[in-house]
Amino acid sequence: QVQLVESGGGLVQAGGSLRLSCVASGSFFIFNAMGWYRQGPGKQRELVASITSGSYANYADSVKGRFTISRDNARNTVSLQMNSLKPEDTAVYYCNSRDAQFPWGQGTQVTVSS
Repeated sequence: QVQLVESGGGLVQAGGSLRLSCVASGSFFIFNAMGWYRQGPGKQRELVASITSGSYANYADSVKGRFTISRDNARNTVSLQMNSLKPEDTAVYYCNSRDAQFPWGQGTQVTVSS
């Protein structure tokens, strides 16, 4: 059973930074492109960043230049460094494979105050 556990969220003022981490169980990790998703209040879940097994990254336009995704295959972790946070970044953040094939974890809440 694949498990994804996200952590690192919190409350931060606009302009601040947070670093999210996701630990994945199972040997699938190194073979999969992974992604960070978010779901804001009243919005659909969206993919904000993804990274291939070879660490090629891609970003949604809304976070490009502010967020950085990285991965550590030895530790089965994928991280999201978020800088210059804006109130519109407020959401529950989740990790999953880029094609969202695994059960969703509980996510981690990020709240950005203005």
